[in-house]
Amino acid sequence: MKKLALHWKIVIGMVLGVLLGFSLLQFESGPTLARNWIEPIGNIFVRMLKLIAVPLIIASLIKGISDLKDIAKFKSMGIKTVITYVMTTVFAITIGLSSVNLFKPGEGISQETITHLKETYASSSKIQDRISEAENQQNQGPLQFVVDMVPDNAFKAMSNNKMMLQVIFFTICLGLSMLLVPEKEARPLKKFFDSLNSVVLKLVDLIMLLAPVAVLSLLTTVIVNTNDSAILVALMKYVGVVVLGLLLMICFYLILISVYTKKSPIWFLKQISPAQLLAFSTSSSAATLPVTMERVEAHIGVDKEVSSFVLPVGATINMDGTSLYQAVAAVFIMQVLWPDGLGFSNQLIIIITALLASIGSAAVPGAGMVMLVIVLDSIGFPKELLPIGLALIFAVDRPLDMLRTVVNVTGDACVAMLIAKSEGKLGKPNVK
Repeated sequence: MKKLALHWKIVIGMVLGVLLGFSLLQFESGPTLARNWIEPIGNIFVRMLKLIAVPLIIASLIKGISDLKDIAKFKSMGIKTVITYVMTTVFAITIGLSSVNLFKPGEGISQETITHLKETYASSSKIQDRISEAENQQNQGPLQFVVDMVPDNAFKAMSNNKMMLQVIFFTICLGLSMLLVPEKEARPLKKFFDSLNSVVLKLVDLIMLLAPVAVLSLLTTVIVNTNDSAILVALMKYVGVVVLGLLLMICFYLILISVYTKKSPIWFLKQISPAQLLAFSTSSSAATLPVTMERVEAHIGVDKEVSSFVLPVGATINMDGTSLYQAVAAVFIMQVLWPDGLGFSNQLIIIITALLASIGSAAVPGAGMVMLVIVLDSIGFPKELLPIGLALIFAVDRPLDMLRTVVNVTGDACVAMLIAKSEGKLGKPNVK
């Protein structure tokens, strides 16, 4: 009997998780049961993925840079990567703005729904936390994000997944320094990181054995905690516009892959599907990064020299799905609460601000809401309406967060393929 592929096991786990979640909602003690006995399994899995994210980035990135043998190659790849990520992000924001202006989902929200959402969510501690965090970021100088890239303590940066850019900065410096010293002196350190990379990749394989059960746990938890179905129905038009935009972005990636790399889009989706399914379940590009790297290298054929740089950078600065969501959410909120602000200049500001806000945004659940506050503030959205605006979308933020993370991860894999093709580093997969 042929062994069932990992992505099918994860799909089965997702289906069972949804069914179990809705089943538990039928019992008064269901949410408590899910919180005490099911949710911890998913949390353990996510923690394990985050546990190996930093060691994997360090080992893989240093191995990739040291294998280049030439700093000029790294410079070329770095410039191509950043430019490609910026271009795809601008395209994503444009798709979002076009969709929300075409379908105008804000015009279908009644005053009764707005009042109910305000009473239910506007005073939520989570919303207030997002506003406070956004205000802290806005109070910083224009070049603060550059300063934040440079760690003052490498070990402190490695201890916090939100400091991924600092880890990448330190690792690049270390890898480039290895190229600049005599090969004989760098060889022992290179062997250490080569060995560490192999061991961490094997650890990824072991952790992935838990993936189907963990996905069941994560989706059960999401279903149990999303219990206001009336509001979800009222916001369905807004959700539909976001989902349409995200699907169009996936289609854009597939066109790029088909035209530039000459690979089958269906084949690409099949190879990357385990990473996409985990991105959907965890809502975290950072947590999914170890799996994304494994799928791109072993199953798509991207050389480690490329994937070890492009994917960690992408997990940190490439937020195509999140940026698209910012555009739709910002205009949707304006359509409902501040229609006077729907001018061309404000929408141009949304493109620029959403692009800049995506750089360095934490690759964790909830970061999109912080970015949204920054985007709304940049166009002069009335501060007294801000909590109400966030309340409008808070009820559906989690499921949309799951979907936009899938687009983020797919975009990372797509750009890795494009860069690998341009560098002549896109070979054959090394798995059967």
